[in-house]
Amino acid sequence: MTILGLPLQVLFGQLTIGLINGCFYALLSLGLSIIFGLLNVINFAHGAFFMLGALAAWLALTVGGINYWWALALAPLVTGLFGVIVERVLLRRLQGLDHLYSLLFTFGLALAIEGIVRDIYGTSGLAYPVPPALRGPVDLGFMRLPAYRIWVVVVALVACFGTWALIEKTRIGSYLRAGTENARLVQALGINVPLLVTLTYGFGVALAGLAGVLAAPIYQVQPQMGSSMLIIIFAVVVIGGLGSTMGTIVTGLALGVIEGLAKVFYPQASSTVVFMIMVVVLLLRPAGLFGKEA
Repeated sequence: MTILGLPLQVLFGQLTIGLINGCFYALLSLGLSIIFGLLNVINFAHGAFFMLGALAAWLALTVGGINYWWALALAPLVTGLFGVIVERVLLRRLQGLDHLYSLLFTFGLALAIEGIVRDIYGTSGLAYPVPPALRGPVDLGFMRLPAYRIWVVVVALVACFGTWALIEKTRIGSYLRAGTENARLVQALGINVPLLVTLTYGFGVALAGLAGVLAAPIYQVQPQMGSSMLIIIFAVVVIGGLGSTMGTIVTGLALGVIEGLAKVFYPQASSTVVFMIMVVVLLLRPAGLFGKEA
């Protein structure tokens, strides 16, 4: 059976691969969107934090003998703790200044982190093995997909929609949203707004670290693995709408699938289709598909 002249197996296979890429886009963009939407910080170091999550998992295995399952919990916590230190010690000094200062700071921080990792571990890449329990393919009927890829989709979706529920449906999320609108009023109600800001930044960084752990067995751990995805992540956030949690999730998943289909129907445009969509969206709706107009 064929659709538009293509075998059904090829089409479904590319859709599945696109969904996997979309899960990484959604998870990474979600952390970036949270940091900007709630803290108004343009975090150019997000790709570096993604790489640090993957590196932490690799170091846990090779140095500490900690397996993948423990690394899946510990590496995001370590990465998030590093983000908390960055916000407390460095980024907070720029609070109240123009957004350009935080942008330049996080851009410089990303270059510094990548440079240090490159000097210590080189650029050839560090292999991280797939955990034994997730090795081998799974027969989906129309194709055989590696079990680890299915695991990535499940974990990424749970993390994305769990984060959306935390921000939109809980009291903590309401405090965070209120703190960005009127920090003085929330502070007067006895809520520690600076602590909320720090924890929010750490949480956004931890999401990038989680994505890095999930990516480590698929991509080799190397200094540029985050920066190569950063431009697409920013495109996802812009298209979905700055600060829109659900918009970021839906857009990340959709763009991954669209990119996958482009590789089948028009491979030449697969590397630019995301940015073409971004240009159209910015022209027609500058606030993004799910963003609120000013």
